[in-house]
Amino acid sequence: MRTDTPLEAPPETPLQTLPARRHIVVDRSRPVLDVVIPVYNEEADLERCVRRLHDHLTRTFPYRFRITIADNASTDRTPHVAAYLDDTVEEVTAVRLDQKGRGRALRTVWTLSEAPVLAYMDVDLSTDLNALFPLVAPLISGHSDLAIGSRLSRSSRVVRGTKREFISRAYNLILRGSLAARFSDAQCGFKAIRKDVAERLLPMVEDTGWFFDTEMLVLAERAGLRIHEVPVDWVDDPNSTVHIVKTATDDLKGVWRVGRALATGALPLDRLRRPFGDDPRDRELSGVPGGLARQLVGFCVVGGLSTLVYLALYTLFRLGTGPQVANALALLLSALGNTAANRRLTFGVRGRDRAIRHQAQGLVVFGIGLVLTSGSLAALDTAPGSPSHGTELAVLIAANLAATVLRFLLFRAWVFPSDSGATSDDDPRINR
Repeated sequence: MRTDTPLEAPPETPLQTLPARRHIVVDRSRPVLDVVIPVYNEEADLERCVRRLHDHLTRTFPYRFRITIADNASTDRTPHVAAYLDDTVEEVTAVRLDQKGRGRALRTVWTLSEAPVLAYMDVDLSTDLNALFPLVAPLISGHSDLAIGSRLSRSSRVVRGTKREFISRAYNLILRGSLAARFSDAQCGFKAIRKDVAERLLPMVEDTGWFFDTEMLVLAERAGLRIHEVPVDWVDDPNSTVHIVKTATDDLKGVWRVGRALATGALPLDRLRRPFGDDPRDRELSGVPGGLARQLVGFCVVGGLSTLVYLALYTLFRLGTGPQVANALALLLSALGNTAANRRLTFGVRGRDRAIRHQAQGLVVFGIGLVLTSGSLAALDTAPGSPSHGTELAVLIAANLAATVLRFLLFRAWVFPSDSGATSDDDPRINR
């Protein structure tokens, strides 16, 4: 397979969610695995590395495979070397792109490939090839959706300079702090993905360069897909031509863009959700509402934080207004934040659909809470003597606890009911 032009726009992503994971049915007429090697001006190392990878797969991989060389608009003899390997080695295919970009190369080949498992690795083969089968085995078995090699695992053995070690660990700390990423190594050039997942996920990934696979992993993780990590042995290539400063700048821009998209709910991640198949935690039990325990925990956490915000706002407003006005303003602002947080975190409702309606219903719930707390303050005013500020806060805390219990019941039964049609983590169309 060869092409001299970039791939056209991918087809529209189907709106329904992914099916339950299944073991891949092996079709002897086509490759099970397609390993992509993106290259740019690698005429010196390309043939040696491809033949080494081909020999390893021939000896150790039990199914048919393909190695695809994705040439990113090289200006040296790389296209000729790739074409020669395409002609002389049956399992090798060369693809030529007119534009640079590792992400663009992977998107092109993975979209065109018919293999049910897609992988890629850097041309220098810094990663020990013995980790390749453990990388793709969980995808073939149906256990996982994506797999990555990790150089930061305790059992990994890595040889590289202090500078690259520092940059790699700092980058992963940034991802954990800014995008709440839980995978350990975003930059290792050793990853795999199931074809059915790639068909849904790749159209959502905007980056065409080095940030491509990081963005892919973040979106997959946020959508609840399973990412398998494999400890790898890795030796740094001293001849690597990566421009660290430019790459770091582009990556930080990508982190900002993805973080903003996730915060605004602009990505249809519900299309990537899949049921858990035979997971016993997903079975329905008579008399037990689905997701109640998780929702209670989430609601308590959000409620605790909202109470702290409410008390801080009440104390602030109380400096310039009376207790009733301060209570109303503090409760209104904290209620808006509470509804938004519970909508996303507790009840798992994503996107902007019905967001205004949910906030309006939340304001009704807020009104009930306002009646409870304001009534408590009114009752306190009728008590003999002048109550202290501490007494006011104690009464408000008690009233808020009562309002919190009522708020949870109303949220669950009225604002975010499981049968409302909203796309949520507990939607039976997703998890059943």
